[in-house]
Amino acid sequence: MSMMDFAESRMNMVKSQVRPSEVTDRRLLNALLNLPRERFVPASRRPMAYVDEDILLNDEGEPRWLLEPMHFARLVQLAEIGAGHLVLDVGCGTGYSTAVLGRLADSVVGLESDPALCQTAEALMIELGIDNVAIVEGDLREGYPSQGPYDVIILEGAVEEVPEGLFKQLRNGGRLVAPVIEGGIGKAMVFHSIDGDVSHRVVYDMNVHRLPGFERPKTFVF
Repeated sequence: MSMMDFAESRMNMVKSQVRPSEVTDRRLLNALLNLPRERFVPASRRPMAYVDEDILLNDEGEPRWLLEPMHFARLVQLAEIGAGHLVLDVGCGTGYSTAVLGRLADSVVGLESDPALCQTAEALMIELGIDNVAIVEGDLREGYPSQGPYDVIILEGAVEEVPEGLFKQLRNGGRLVAPVIEGGIGKAMVFHSIDGDVSHRVVYDMNVHRLPGFERPKTFVF
């Protein structure tokens, strides 16, 4: 596909997948229109960059997925990211989500545990001249407390549970958005932290691939 074709695919993605899903944030729509999503996808899967499904980013190690455009956009819109915000992007893969968030926030920390994906993400940020994000390598469950507290934390995949430690990295009034699996169904949830108390609301069903490492501990029943 040529650059022209990708530009057209990008417009179609926004027009036919994202806008009909009640995504109205102009800044977010502009970010999706202007960022070359295909650059963040392995070369062999580049023609699939704009399809309405999750895309596998790696063939080795724990699987990491680029979320389907509609689900990703809705999740980001839920986070209500403002221009002055500091955001932690957990499980950033090759950095597409981090790059989009960088268009909305003051600065973004993209956290990834896979060293090869980290390298790819860092290289892409340099190539694309995105200078208000930092890609860091570390355990996803641990978050990245040294750069916090954060106004917003986003989890780039479905989880069975959100570790308590991530909530502790939220600024007072901050929020965490994630697809959380309940009864086998993924649900987009927004968690608010007020004076150390965390409340949440379920917004809609959202079935996306899992983010490894967030499984609920197995309990033994005697």
